[in-house]
Amino acid sequence: MLQLLPQAIVDGILIGGIYITVAIGFSLAYGVMHVIDFAVGEWIMLGAFMGFYLNRWLGLEPILLFPVIFLSFFVVGLWIQPLIHRVLSGRRGNPVLMGLVFTFGLALMIRGIALTVFGFYSHSIPSSLAQGSLFFQVGPIFVTIPLIRLTGLGYAVLVTMGLYYILHRTDFGLAVRALAQHKEAAGLMGVNARRTGGHVYGLYTGISATTGALIGCIFSISAQMGPDYTIFAFFVVVLAGMGYLPGVPWAAFLLGFVQSFFLIYLSPSYTMLAVFAALYLILLISPKGIFGKGV
Repeated sequence: MLQLLPQAIVDGILIGGIYITVAIGFSLAYGVMHVIDFAVGEWIMLGAFMGFYLNRWLGLEPILLFPVIFLSFFVVGLWIQPLIHRVLSGRRGNPVLMGLVFTFGLALMIRGIALTVFGFYSHSIPSSLAQGSLFFQVGPIFVTIPLIRLTGLGYAVLVTMGLYYILHRTDFGLAVRALAQHKEAAGLMGVNARRTGGHVYGLYTGISATTGALIGCIFSISAQMGPDYTIFAFFVVVLAGMGYLPGVPWAAFLLGFVQSFFLIYLSPSYTMLAVFAALYLILLISPKGIFGKGV
């Protein structure tokens, strides 16, 4: 059994890389807008289908389509965010609950339209990277690293470093951090909450959509894939601490290791049970996430 340990560790890191990009935009949007977005899986699904059809029509490597997908969904996020802002700023009801209801309805609507347009069939996005693998030896043990999953890990590192630079090295990032800490005080200092929130939501939808295109190169995609990735995004964000962005990579890798070890050593049918159990135990010990810094 120990012969499988290096492969399990590598697979956990690679799976964690995917979960970083699934959850990091979601965590950023929650930290600024304080909305729990049930539509995160649907943005991933729509991005996957956009990558699928662009690849079919243009015949380009899916990775080359990422800028187009990101910009397209960034614009969609800019268009959707004012609706969410209007719901959250309403005088009646609990803003968090209203945000939940709105995004849950948005997710149902997007999924229904996607089922009508794309059908119930599963697809995959062909990529030349999916055909290759790297191999290295740990003593007598050979470890395999699929190139497409390694690309996913590289994309996760790029997104994480890009967001870090934006948040800590730009005026826009200063406004975002101010809004996340205290919305009213940031407004008094001249920060436009609606415009900044729109750009944050655009970043979130753009990152989620490009992640969907990446997932389509690794796994199959369908119009019903959204809820699964919504669940994984919630797991990572809650484990990291709601709104605590630096905790997302660590929580994603933890989830990746749990899933990898159960897939290799036990049964794939117990994977979700293991994820729920890990989440439950960690929240019993630290309700604010693994670092104790979440909301």
